Amino acid sequence: MTDLFIKRFEYYKMLGDQSFEQLSDEQIFWQFNEGSNSIAIIIKHVAGNMLSRWTNFLTEDGEKSWRNRDEEFINTFKTKSEVLDYWEKGWKCLFNALHQINEENLDTIIYIRNQPHSVIDAVFRQLAHYPYHIGQIVFIAKMIKNEDWKTLSIARNKSEDFNNEMKNNFR
Repeated sequence: MTDLFIKRFEYYKMLGDQSFEQLSDEQIFWQFNEGSNSIAIIIKHVAGNMLSRWTNFLTEDGEKSWRNRDEEFINTFKTKSEVLDYWEKGWKCLFNALHQINEENLDTIIYIRNQPHSVIDAVFRQLAHYPYHIGQIVFIAKMIKNEDWKTLSIARNKSEDFNNEMKNNFR
């Protein structure tokens, strides 16, 4: 089961990574308006959530006393490199935690904001939360890049070609 969790999270991380590769330093900090989040801010929130939820997740509440969620929506980064380092730090914490999950502790009760969750439910919760924000990242990046965007999925009007290739690969 752990391998399946890792596979799914790796896919969403890859979508983020491939989006960042297409963006300049300036673009990663772009905001549509004051009420919207830049990609840098979304990354700060996602990684902050990962660090809080997955640090000592089997023995401590997932909402750590040191986490300041509201601060995650204020940009403190100066460079794209700083943003991506924080992104990687969050993912490292998540993947380290996922490697601790096994058949014996899937049903173990852990806490997030004092609310009980089984380990498997906590994983599913984050498998909904992180892709939600990664979808925002991809959408913003796609808008910024416009015609220069390199698709991360099946290109328009190429579904049949893709399906045929998949059939050939799995025969």
